[in-house]
Parts: sequence; C-alpha cells; structure tokens
Amino acid sequence: MAETAAEVKLFNKWTYDDIKVNDVALIDYVAVSGKAATFLPHTAQRYQKKRFRKAQCPIVERLKLMANRIIRHTLEIIHLLTDQNPLQVVVDAVINAGPREDSTRVGSAGVVRRQGVDVSPFRRVNQALYLLTTGAREASFRNVKTIAECLADELINAAKGSSNSYAIKKKDEVERVAKANR
Repeated sequence: MAETAAEVKLFNKWTYDDIKVNDVALIDYVAVSGKAATFLPHTAQRYQKKRFRKAQCPIVERLKLMANRIIRHTLEIIHLLTDQNPLQVVVDAVINAGPREDSTRVGSAGVVRRQGVDVSPFRRVNQALYLLTTGAREASFRNVKTIAECLADELINAAKGSSNSYAIKKKDEVERVAKANR
C-alpha cells in the first residue's frame, strides 16, 4: 500500500504551511490551505456551478490561465530572485494589487454620475489576478523576455508594492478616481 504524503508541496518544492494572508478581508477568498493545498494546480473541479464557489479554488490554480509550465517557471524565477517561498510572494502580490475602492455609475433618465464605492473582497481578488496577468501579458508582448519572466517581475514588484508594477499603477489610478468621485 502506498504511503500518504506527510506534507503537500506545490510541484513537490514549495510548502503551503508558512503562507500567511495578511489582509483580514481576503482570508476567505485567497485559498492556500486545507483542500486548496495541492501538488499540481489542477483540481478539475467545477468552480463555476454555484455563486462564490470560485473563491474556494486554490489561488495558484486561479492564476493558471495559460499553462502549468508558465506558472512553474514563474515560481522558479521568483524563488531564485527573492529566496522566499514563491507562494507567499503570489499571495502578497494579490493582496497589494487589488483596489480597495472603485467608482460606479449612479443615476437614471440619462443623468449619470460616478460614485465612489468600496470593493468586495471577492472582487478585489478577481481584479488583482486580472491586473497581474494583464500586466505580464503586455510586458511580454514584442519583447525578448518570456511570459514567465514578465509574470515573475510583475508578481515580485506587486508584492513589494513597487510602482514599476502594472497592477499597482492601475490600482492606484482606480483608487484615485474613486476618491475624486466620493
């Protein structure tokens, strides 16, 4: 009979044990522990069948838009550049890249104005992943660097809160517009 794994590690390299979600609002929406701890970021579950079930999807699998190979190379590059657990860098990048405030259209009968509103934690995570992947895609377009290198740079800069990150720039822009529309 086969032995059960004592510790679940992503790609058999990085442990899930010491990953901390520092933002209290996002703890329920950034899945990195319990059932979300997997060896490969591919669970083949139906996260779209019920509302908010996507929040239970492991955060690395939600990042897996292109393929496992890109994610694996990205995590390797992050580990080489930062000497940290790359999963912690991904979690920090998602926390820092999600806008806390946004503006929405309010009005009727043709009179429309923008109103500043708070963003739900679920939307913050979705927006953060969208901005991170968009920034990496735009950085790699017509560039010698691979998509994995660009995604690693984007995640590292977003985890630091650096304004070199596309996601951080867009987040600041969205929050600035929302503040003006209060």
